[in-house]
Amino acid sequence: MDFGNIIEFLGNKTILVTGATGFIAKILVEKILRIQPDVKKLYLLVRARDAQAADARLQDEILGKELFKVLKEKLGSNFESFVSEKITVVAGDTSYENLGLTAEQMKDMYEDIDIVINVAATTKFEERYDVALGVNTLGPKHVVNFAKSCAKIQLLIHVSTAYVCGEKAGIISESPYVMGETLNGVTGLDIESEKKLAEQTLSNLKSSDLPEKIIRQKMKNLGVQRAKFYGWPNTYVFTKAMGEMLVGQLRGDLPVIIMRPTIVCSTLQEPFPGWVEGCRTIDSVAVTYGKGSLSLFLADKSSVLDLIPADMFVNSMIVAMKAHVNQPSLTVYQVGSSYRNPVSFKELHEFHYHYFTKNPWTNREGSLQDKSVSAALAEEDSNSEYDIALVAGEHTYHNDVWVLDSGALYHICPSREWVTTYEQVDGGNISMANSAVCKAIGIGFISAGAKIANYFWGPVQLFKMGSSTR
Repeated sequence: MDFGNIIEFLGNKTILVTGATGFIAKILVEKILRIQPDVKKLYLLVRARDAQAADARLQDEILGKELFKVLKEKLGSNFESFVSEKITVVAGDTSYENLGLTAEQMKDMYEDIDIVINVAATTKFEERYDVALGVNTLGPKHVVNFAKSCAKIQLLIHVSTAYVCGEKAGIISESPYVMGETLNGVTGLDIESEKKLAEQTLSNLKSSDLPEKIIRQKMKNLGVQRAKFYGWPNTYVFTKAMGEMLVGQLRGDLPVIIMRPTIVCSTLQEPFPGWVEGCRTIDSVAVTYGKGSLSLFLADKSSVLDLIPADMFVNSMIVAMKAHVNQPSLTVYQVGSSYRNPVSFKELHEFHYHYFTKNPWTNREGSLQDKSVSAALAEEDSNSEYDIALVAGEHTYHNDVWVLDSGALYHICPSREWVTTYEQVDGGNISMANSAVCKAIGIGFISAGAKIANYFWGPVQLFKMGSSTR
């Protein structure tokens, strides 16, 4: 498909973007404004108490971000007038019928809008069940109904997640969910019943005069219980799957694209490399590793972590718009990288290690992070007393040589549950093959059931291997 035609397609379009203060939505908005200045209008739906609060969120949480620096440099002094002409921010909430909009707002939007892009979501894995249902399940229902009321509607894009598939192996098809479908075959899933259950449970909890903290936790527990009952691992993906079901059931002949991204990470190229906001999914691993506070990370070294740069995902959304506009069908796209560019957990560890070796984490004053990085060293040597030794470096590096530069075969830390006859030791310094010095913390035996070679990253114990692990 010719990229020039895609840019031309966006010209004179009026587009509604829900969840506009979110990570993906902001990148989408910036991209459209930067590549197609002739876009007619972008309606941005943000949760706010009134128009003034909505505008404040637009300025602070969208336009005020570094993400827009390229566009600001391009437009110079015309930036403010340009965005004022192209962007209309509206206070609303997808959790409510009619998106929480006034009759006057709806009248204008129904007449103007060509494309609706629903990016609104709560991405907390164990969100309160009532909250997750409101945003991730009922939100798409309200968005579909709104889109169907738009006189010129050409397309609805609904952003879901690749992980609505749950825990599966092998090829996962780009198939829409059928209403009531479950991952484990348990029958009886009914969204209206789930809504009533959440409402009744919340009402009962509030009438019991429990502290808000307890109510919040019990509502979180309810979401996880319902998800696992039907085969999903957490509340987030369960409620997103139900949202897809409602989109498919209610759309009629409305052209719909469901986008299922994998783990969305920082930008690869546009508007510049490396832009990310917040600390989500893989970002939290990078931050805690860099700061030296990640003491344990269990993973199969060969397993693939599917990452998709945010700008690549946004590009896929725009291309999908052009490809399916005005086609009365429902199309599902799963957007990931593991088929062409798989990243294993082993590589993830290596990337972090090599990056932070060259670019140590610094605080706001520019000083090196005080907290030392805990390092795991594993050596496999049949002549050694310790087949696999796990140690903690006293400092991030010793004599400018990182502990992890030992050349060891494995870098691992077994779960404490695997260790028997553990004995704490006062610990002397142990010299490694690369002359790094580490401190011994304890000795124990690792049970035969531990798949030691599949795990890496860890902090503090030194274990002696039992013969049963051979």
